[in-house]
Amino acid sequence: MQLYRYLPFLKRSGKTARAVTVGAYDGLHLGHQEILRRLSEQGRNAGLSTLVLSFEPTPREFFSPANPPARLTRFRERFDLLAEYGIDEFFCPRFSSIHNLSPEAFIRGLLVEGLGAKHIVVGDDFRFASQRLGTLEDLDAAGKSCGFEVTAVAAVYQDNCRVSSTAIRAALQDGDLKTARSMLGRDYSMSGQVIRGLGLGKKLGFPTANVNLNRRLTPVDGIFAARVGGLTAGLLDGIASVGTRPTVGGVKPLLEVCIFDFDRDIYGEYITVHFIERLREERKFSDVDSMVIQMHKDVVDAHAALTA
Repeated sequence: MQLYRYLPFLKRSGKTARAVTVGAYDGLHLGHQEILRRLSEQGRNAGLSTLVLSFEPTPREFFSPANPPARLTRFRERFDLLAEYGIDEFFCPRFSSIHNLSPEAFIRGLLVEGLGAKHIVVGDDFRFASQRLGTLEDLDAAGKSCGFEVTAVAAVYQDNCRVSSTAIRAALQDGDLKTARSMLGRDYSMSGQVIRGLGLGKKLGFPTANVNLNRRLTPVDGIFAARVGGLTAGLLDGIASVGTRPTVGGVKPLLEVCIFDFDRDIYGEYITVHFIERLREERKFSDVDSMVIQMHKDVVDAHAALTA
């Protein structure tokens, strides 16, 4: 999948006709996946290249920088997931460069003249352009005069609940990984490069791989039974912690994972941590010894969760 951040570079690709979808696509849940499936179908049937138009930062992060929603997927995670669905191109401009466009400028200037959209596939609640003034009706009307077709994809439901990034964030915040998993179609996971920490885990008998979250807010926190990908052909069992480590005076949120029966230097490697079951909340213990006693209990609970 080809990535473009600036429209002039995309125009130099030589492609002039595309099937396009537009959205934040945070999480790539079942609803998003259905839109991508329909996008690929329309592109294949009409001989069009498929393109996802998304934004960085996300619109809600842009408009609420002091109180943004927890990001389900970082930029690279979103890119990797889109590539798995066979999308040809990913155009992700800075949101500040397009957020003031009127509905007409968004359609004619960006979608038609900029991207060469011949078919547009979006969700049935799609809104666009400045102040979200653009509607599906506007898109349909413009399609008749500009020569593109529009497919509106119905929402996906799980257990009578509409699948959405907001619903997944709420489930993760509640520690309900089962509901999040049902809406994502996979385990919730976070990826990143292993960085050097203080080495405290190793001193306590629990060597951990530390991963910078690279999120303003994290959708999960606490202690989890987990599996780790990216180091071997399969997944490795372990236990993960997401939090600030208050017992040892930590401040910055961090993802730490202790991989069971594993002894290898993995600094600098890119790993994916799959969250299987939430074991408990993060706590501030009275002393380190009390924390270590609980950590031993957590490991027993994680083994049980991973073998259930």
